[in-house]
Amino acid sequence: MSGGLFALLDDIAAMARLAAASVDDVAAAAGRASAKSAGVVVDDTAVTPQYLEGVDPSRELPMIKKIAIGSIRNKLIFILPAALLLSQFVPGLISPILMLGGSYLCFEGAEKIWGKISGHDEGHAEPVASKGDASAQEDEVTSNAIRTDFILSAEIMIIALKEVADEGFVSRAVILAVVAVLITLAVYGVVALIVKMDDVGLHLAQKELTETLGQGMVKAMPKVLAAIGVIGTVAMLWVGGHIILVGLEETHWLPQPYEWVHHLEEQVAGATGALGGVLGWLTNTFFSFLLGLAWGAVLVAIWHVLPFGKDKHGVSAEARAEGASSH
Repeated sequence: MSGGLFALLDDIAAMARLAAASVDDVAAAAGRASAKSAGVVVDDTAVTPQYLEGVDPSRELPMIKKIAIGSIRNKLIFILPAALLLSQFVPGLISPILMLGGSYLCFEGAEKIWGKISGHDEGHAEPVASKGDASAQEDEVTSNAIRTDFILSAEIMIIALKEVADEGFVSRAVILAVVAVLITLAVYGVVALIVKMDDVGLHLAQKELTETLGQGMVKAMPKVLAAIGVIGTVAMLWVGGHIILVGLEETHWLPQPYEWVHHLEEQVAGATGALGGVLGWLTNTFFSFLLGLAWGAVLVAIWHVLPFGKDKHGVSAEARAEGASSH
């Protein structure tokens, strides 16, 4: 009896050790996958604050909460199951789908630049006439942010998926779920910190010991937020262009651009010594940005310049032309 009991306890201990090892493996794999996605996480963090520009400060944190919930929903309900099923049964569709998402990012980034150039940039700070209008505007801004987050989240999850492709199906699902939660908390925690930094500055400015620091933070924040808006636009074009660049190579539709950029990246990295890794990455990033800008400009031309294209107000190109001629 005692021998059977000790054998049972040994089995339980062995199972516990196996479970602990599995948890460690999942944690390690999630860490590797998250690290591989770090570049896109930075982009996501830079893109999101621009949607809150001009928003009533009292609504900033509630809107960030809505966007974060939408991001979790994007990752866990839509992207994760789709990525697992595609990788299991039709892995060849992953790159073309990502390229569609990359094209959307290129369009969004180029459209913002076109809005600045043409003077039709709506921004997010337009005055609203009523509480209902403000609520509708908030819903629209939140929806736009969640839609853009979907594309960035898809790339994050696909990058993470490639990192753990050798794991079993269940392990992949658990690891990607952990990555989804951790990255969402990290991104929107930083976003919340960025957009509320001016409030922190005001609080510090009211204390004698930190008055100078607080005043400096308050004065700097408008410039910081404006810079983040520019970084977010550049990030859209960079990430979108990189998705297109890699997708053209992976689908074998047009591998030459990726091969050329990758070769140039390696040459720069090899010729610049200790700074090689950074400068090589910047080389790849620069050409990804150029491709994203060029492709985004084509998409903006199709949407805004051709007769069937409409701007954000739903006004056709013909109507805009007639309005301009009347002046």
